[in-house]
Amino acid sequence: MAQIKREQWGSKIGFVLAAAGSAIGLGNIWKFPYIAGQYGGAAFILIYLICTAVIGLPVLMAETLIGRSTQKNPVGAFKKLTNGSKFWQSIGGMGVAAGFIILSYYAVVAGWALGYIYQAASGVFYQFSKPEVAGQYFNGLISDVVWNVGYFIFFMILTMGVVYAGVKNGIERGSKIMMPILFLLLIILVFRGVTLEGASAGIRYFLHPDWSHVTGEAILAAMGQSFFTLSLGMGAMLTYGSYMSKKDNLPSAAVSIVTLDTLIALLAGLAIFTGVFATGLSPNAGPGLIFHTLPVVFTKMPGGYFFSILFFLLLTIAALTSSISLLEVITAYFVDEKGWSRHRAVLFFGGLTTIFGLPSAFSYNLLAKVSFFGLNFFDFVDFVAANILLPVGGFFIAVFVAYFWGFKKALPELKSGAEKLFEKYYWTISVWKILVKYFAPVLIFLVFLNSIGALKLIADIF
Repeated sequence: MAQIKREQWGSKIGFVLAAAGSAIGLGNIWKFPYIAGQYGGAAFILIYLICTAVIGLPVLMAETLIGRSTQKNPVGAFKKLTNGSKFWQSIGGMGVAAGFIILSYYAVVAGWALGYIYQAASGVFYQFSKPEVAGQYFNGLISDVVWNVGYFIFFMILTMGVVYAGVKNGIERGSKIMMPILFLLLIILVFRGVTLEGASAGIRYFLHPDWSHVTGEAILAAMGQSFFTLSLGMGAMLTYGSYMSKKDNLPSAAVSIVTLDTLIALLAGLAIFTGVFATGLSPNAGPGLIFHTLPVVFTKMPGGYFFSILFFLLLTIAALTSSISLLEVITAYFVDEKGWSRHRAVLFFGGLTTIFGLPSAFSYNLLAKVSFFGLNFFDFVDFVAANILLPVGGFFIAVFVAYFWGFKKALPELKSGAEKLFEKYYWTISVWKILVKYFAPVLIFLVFLNSIGALKLIADIF
């Protein structure tokens, strides 16, 4: 069988936008703002930035480096660097499995965002007098099998369409279109929010440091957010890194990705909380903030009809840029290791992911009474993927680079394309080595223990 020439990004900015798109998802626009407000606003943000520098950026560089060095998918990369070690190939395989599982339920939530573009355009939000009414309406929608499954499948078709077109013509081109649109929409929403009467209270809530809220729990939340927000441990950054040229400046690209990811999260917080406070609603809605509180916020602000459509369009684009990377992890594995064509892999595994995602879509209607360890199917697969597979994957990536592959082999690969950077900032190599070897594995392990509830159990015992 003739060897198919592997695709590469057409430009560095294409990689940065695609990788940033993978990192920027529902978590940035939904989760980051409410946990920042919950744990002390600017105090939490400062801790989050420190954790990102200590965990997120070093592991992002390590994971991307593995991909670029081997030009392989997660399984093929570990296979090549370890001369066929079954254990390390299984770590790569865990990343592929995580991508498959996460996409199956992530696309369900993304389908809700997609469906709410139409709900916003229909003007139905103006029937909501308070968040509780909006919440009841939302619960009614997701209990509707046709609505829930229909938008889920629609979103999967959009995801498959972009990945089907290829790395350069699909993912890169799509990212170059969607990411600027995402940023523009967010800037418009921020401008609308900060110009509302009473918006200053929202700015204070989000950006004023309240150190009384900084506890051990807040620090662990910041550590977890700094890891999960960058799509680490699921093979996405490794796969995207495998399409990079050895001439690309990897550290510079990694810093750009982290900067964009953090900037979008901060802007989303400003857009959301200025609106929430200006309309006199509670910022403590937690996970219900998007579908319960914000629809009411838009009905109370001037031009809210227009801005509600923009917001859910923004949310859908953010979800799409992430889902594309998840499907690409699976696609790359079967193209590289099994010799499948891209089109065959996308259609088959896009379809298989959709089928596997149906129980998640049914978790709020047909399978509402079915539970696994006290969780519905959606929450169960979310727990397994986010709380076990991702931190374990991230932990072993740091351990692999530091202790198995080794810095003697890794550093020449890291320096390729970044010679001038390291000549000027030579000390950054030592910092990266220390963080990857000592800090990242320990802190990711703590994130893992916290995410599965082990830390709370230990604290209760002692």
